[in-house]
Amino acid sequence: MTQWNKERKNEEYYKKAKQQDYRSRASFKLLQLNRKYKIIKKGDSVVDLGAAPGGWSQVALEATGEDGLVVAVDLNRIKSFPEENFWSIKGDFTHEETLDEIRRTLQGKAQVIISDAAPKLSGIKDLDQLRSIDLARTVLQISDSILKYKGNMIMKVFQGEGYPELLKEVKQNFQTVRTTKPPSSRKKSGEMYVVGRGYRRAGKQN
Repeated sequence: MTQWNKERKNEEYYKKAKQQDYRSRASFKLLQLNRKYKIIKKGDSVVDLGAAPGGWSQVALEATGEDGLVVAVDLNRIKSFPEENFWSIKGDFTHEETLDEIRRTLQGKAQVIISDAAPKLSGIKDLDQLRSIDLARTVLQISDSILKYKGNMIMKVFQGEGYPELLKEVKQNFQTVRTTKPPSSRKKSGEMYVVGRGYRRAGKQN
């Protein structure tokens, strides 16, 4: 067993996820973010981009309740949940055909986009950070296609080059923007979470 695996198995949130039957320790990040910012509400339609193994979708299902809808998208297959208002799409959300499938499943637009997606890591810190910025920018760009006017968003991004410019773009698109690092995020990780409330692109007020 690698040192990283040993540390992970002894880690507080890894243990909590096992005890509380969450699919991943990342579930606690969304639990903490939603408690603080109240991004997902009962009855919301939520799109989870880069969703595997489903830790964030699981929390979103709890938050939306049975009147909501959670659509999870990932390159990898996501094991289903018992809830009937969960849909998973195996595909690349940067591709138009996947966006078409998301829109068909939603039958409209979503109140919330969540994304804990990370690029395939190369181990080269600067390259991985730039790829993370590109991925976050893609999430922001496709918001216009799938997010309702006045909708909300949470997405992960690695800090570094391009991060201030990305934040400026988010601020142009949302009424209020916060950056935060929930307690369950590993201290040595460079990840930050960008929270946007009140999507204002869309003369399409739907």
